Amino acid sequence: MRKVWTLLVFLLLSSAVATADENPLRLTAFGDSLVQGYGLPQDEGFVPQLQEWLSRQGIAAQITNAGVSGDTTAGGAARLGWTLGDNPEGLIVLFGGNDLLRGVQPNVAEENLRKIMRQARQEQVEVLLIGMKAPGNFGPAYKEAFDRIYPDLAAEYEAIFHPDAFTGIRDVVGEDPAAARPYMQDDNIHPNAEGVQLNIAALGPRVLDLIARIERER
Repeated sequence: MRKVWTLLVFLLLSSAVATADENPLRLTAFGDSLVQGYGLPQDEGFVPQLQEWLSRQGIAAQITNAGVSGDTTAGGAARLGWTLGDNPEGLIVLFGGNDLLRGVQPNVAEENLRKIMRQARQEQVEVLLIGMKAPGNFGPAYKEAFDRIYPDLAAEYEAIFHPDAFTGIRDVVGEDPAAARPYMQDDNIHPNAEGVQLNIAALGPRVLDLIARIERER
């Protein structure tokens, strides 16, 4: 009898694992070059490192890379409909770096991101919004307004929120840009593979929060 029970448990567990593998969570990473993996080998960018991180947590997920190098919040808002055509269950949104490089006004970037959040909600796609921190070279008023975009929108649309795309690196080196150089590419804009690894480790718990929401709705 014990052998029969053991066999039954084994078969049930095997069936559950097979079902999870056959029906992985569908996530889309939607953003700019930080998502696309600019300057990195194919297996060392944001998406493959996040995929590997989730795998180590025992999570079966299929992550689509919808990052476009050079894209702004306006570009993201314009192409979201096409991106949602893949029917993702969760959307990881990371835009704003190129808006900062171009000096886009915070209210303009905010409205573009709001369009993304609104359309995702209409399509019943859960969102993890990743913030960007403005540098101080545009002045304190600009920085305050830009930094506030992300927590405000996350609260407005009840999205999962991660305050800073570079949290992992900042946790190690603090706010000193010079100290961050070992974790950055030569352009000092994009993280290198080790920098991505640090940022993914910091982001990972919020991705698990996103997945937990999705699973509750499945």
